[in-house]
Amino acid sequence: MQALTLTSGAGRSALDMRAALPHDELPGSPRSFHVATKSLFHTRDDADLAALDGVTVAVLGYGNLGRSMALNLRDSGLTVVVGNRDDKYRRAAASDGMDVTDIATAVARADMVYVLLADEVIPEVYVSDIAPYLRPHSALCFASGYVLAFGLVTPAADVDVLLLAPRMLGEEVRTNFLEGRGFFSYVSVEQDASGTAEARLMALALACGTLARGAMRLSATQEAQLDLLIEQTVGPYLGTAIQLAFETGVANGLPPEALVLELYMSGEMSRTLQTFAEVGFYRSATWHGLVAQYGGFLGTLALDRKEMARMFAAQARRIIGGEFATQLQAEKDAGYPTRAVIEAVTKGDDPLSQAEARVREALKGR
Repeated sequence: MQALTLTSGAGRSALDMRAALPHDELPGSPRSFHVATKSLFHTRDDADLAALDGVTVAVLGYGNLGRSMALNLRDSGLTVVVGNRDDKYRRAAASDGMDVTDIATAVARADMVYVLLADEVIPEVYVSDIAPYLRPHSALCFASGYVLAFGLVTPAADVDVLLLAPRMLGEEVRTNFLEGRGFFSYVSVEQDASGTAEARLMALALACGTLARGAMRLSATQEAQLDLLIEQTVGPYLGTAIQLAFETGVANGLPPEALVLELYMSGEMSRTLQTFAEVGFYRSATWHGLVAQYGGFLGTLALDRKEMARMFAAQARRIIGGEFATQLQAEKDAGYPTRAVIEAVTKGDDPLSQAEARVREALKGR
């Protein structure tokens, strides 16, 4: 299997990365990107919480990830103020005993601002409620490299610009912190105006819990490209494969409940994916019997690999060239018309969702 690797210019700040991959250059050639130079992962040994002594951290956004991060930072002894618009999430922050206010006020009070808002709304909020209130030499940290990668936000030269992007679901960030297991993240110093950006980034990573597991050095541009690439290539194929397997099984007389159990509800599939991490992608096949290995091999040979590669390459061009980011902002400006279609598909009145519900009902109390 040929590995697809992306590059944005190793060692250069994402604020300077504006060049798109030429449309006639297909990913898949031996292009590489830079990660940590001394060690692949930063750990607790690379950080000192004292770098944030006397620092007030504003956490912007109190959704699943924002809540987890705010609570983790507070539990680590940091002074935290939450910035959120007046909605149920702001009320949740108040119920959790957080010091919560509007976004502009939180930014004005902070020495470090951690942005955990939705990517598509950050550009507008940045102009109105973040940029005018940032202090010189304060730190601006993003939980996603998206807005930096595609030039949607250009921070002033007198602030530190950081990336701390967790690779874990929001609620699990909190759970793993409480259990001491940590979670993986990507980290980067995109701009050092204060001379203390690296120390402050590592201290923030320590306080939120990620260094208990490990943080990999990756630029904001690389993080955004990587995240979008997997979402828009592996995600669609995996989702479609599950849908088609269910429909094909039902059409051939297999029970719907058994199909959803086999596909993912039993936990066998998620455990199989975990073995990729534990023993390796190819070696994990040895955990299965010969029937599974042989049948899977024949099925793989039957796939149109060239068509898959064409689709993956096309998606990579759209992402790296900025076409997707432009399309997403246009979607927002139009009032998210595609959201209605997505909600119609995911509302749960389809045969697959109904089969899931029957299995869950049968398992109640077990």
